[in-house]
Amino acid sequence: MASSLICNDVKSWVSSVLNRDVKQYGKKYLFDCNEETCWNSDQGERQWVVVEFPQSVRVSEVKMQFQGGFSARTCRLQGCLKEGDLDTIGQFYPEDNNCLQSFPIQEAPVTDKVKIMFENSTDFFGRIIIYSLDVLGEKAS
Repeated sequence: MASSLICNDVKSWVSSVLNRDVKQYGKKYLFDCNEETCWNSDQGERQWVVVEFPQSVRVSEVKMQFQGGFSARTCRLQGCLKEGDLDTIGQFYPEDNNCLQSFPIQEAPVTDKVKIMFENSTDFFGRIIIYSLDVLGEKAS
């Protein structure tokens, strides 16, 4: 049974934060379960989020809630083991709306880290706004 892989021991990185204002728009707001806070990237192509898990996992689903007008048209999910090179696990295509969206991942390999690349932003300046992000799956045995 898949469950959330996001826990206190998860490490994360983001490509940018709007005006470097991490107090108002930082990465911590991706996982805080508060619908009034968000991660807001700065402008530019190829925004991304990296999540590193405390142990190896097998991802089965990614859930995200964008702000309409600031979503990605295409997302690429990449993963790797501790010191390995990132390999593409799958692609998904979000809708440009405010709804929580779910993206199943088929037959993902065991990984310690995932990177979500946001390609082709719906915003003219390339900004991405995410209110919540969750990665579901199972711990690898």
